[in-house]
Amino acid sequence: MMRSLMLLLALLMAGACTPLGDPALPAEGFVDDFERDSLGDAYRSTGPLRLYRLEGGELHVEGARNRPLWLARKLPRDVRVEFTARSESPAGDIKVEIFGDGVSKATSASYTATGYVIIFGGWNNSRNIIARLDEHGEDRVVGKTKRVEPGKNYKFLIERRGNLLTVAIDGEEIMRLEDPEPLYGRGHDHFAFNNWSTKLAFDDLRITPLR
Repeated sequence: MMRSLMLLLALLMAGACTPLGDPALPAEGFVDDFERDSLGDAYRSTGPLRLYRLEGGELHVEGARNRPLWLARKLPRDVRVEFTARSESPAGDIKVEIFGDGVSKATSASYTATGYVIIFGGWNNSRNIIARLDEHGEDRVVGKTKRVEPGKNYKFLIERRGNLLTVAIDGEEIMRLEDPEPLYGRGHDHFAFNNWSTKLAFDDLRITPLR
């Protein structure tokens, strides 16, 4: 009896840390051009109202302090994510998360993600990284040197096949991470736009399952 109660408690605790009821990504994928007035129920914001807002057919954010905007769709293990992004700041710092739990956010200055953190132009536009859970961790991958130009739109292509996660910007692979224990499945199956302090714009999101 005690063993059954402990198992039930563990299952409830595990379920509490991830959203329930999010639909799986459909076979045809997911596309969003943000040409509307409000985000709608396809997204879950972890910040205050209007932190992530739609303006001029783009998704805008500034000062999110690691409070992501999660897509309320479950990703398959192998997937391609495409979008355009722009920073209006010389500091760059374009950030997204992939294969996270769909609900997590920073509650203090320190933040440990639940998936992979991808940053283009981080640390005052000096580094491009893929991090597994902790963007300040020693196991993060630092990619090629490429600076964010303020006001320029960049085309991102993020793809995972098996254990390999790659990030290409404007058709050039900038960074890759080969993870012997890839994050996937429950608690590691969502995508999010994120931000620290810079003024960012995102557009033309397309997510495609890979067979």
